[in-house]
Amino acid sequence: MEEIIEQLREANTQVAWGLELPTHEMTVEAEEQILLPLPRDYREFLLTVSDVLVGSLEPAVVADPSAHNYLPEVCATAWDVGVPRHLLVFCQAGDSYYCLDPEGEVQLWRDGAMTDETWETIWYWARDVWLES
Repeated sequence: MEEIIEQLREANTQVAWGLELPTHEMTVEAEEQILLPLPRDYREFLLTVSDVLVGSLEPAVVADPSAHNYLPEVCATAWDVGVPRHLLVFCQAGDSYYCLDPEGEVQLWRDGAMTDETWETIWYWARDVWLES
């Protein structure tokens, strides 16, 4: 995990407006809004690298409720188009969604169905998908 955090920080695109890391309270507020618990690894992800801009993907944030990729809004949009409600949707890529199951495994939902593409943790997803986007 530490190595992946370091790689993300090194690849971070600096922009004038910047993103902020959330507080623990902001993660709890997001949980309350989506009515799902945040898996432990995902909470750590939000608290350590959700201020990073890398490549073309924009994982959801919880520090800015007005952001276009605010976690509760990303989840609501995905659930409205058919992503199963028990999945936490943390990143939209066109018409596809990267989701976390209750155990913290990342799954890809595309074309109205779950695919066979999975990653054991969000950290492996960050290394294999986000850093390569």
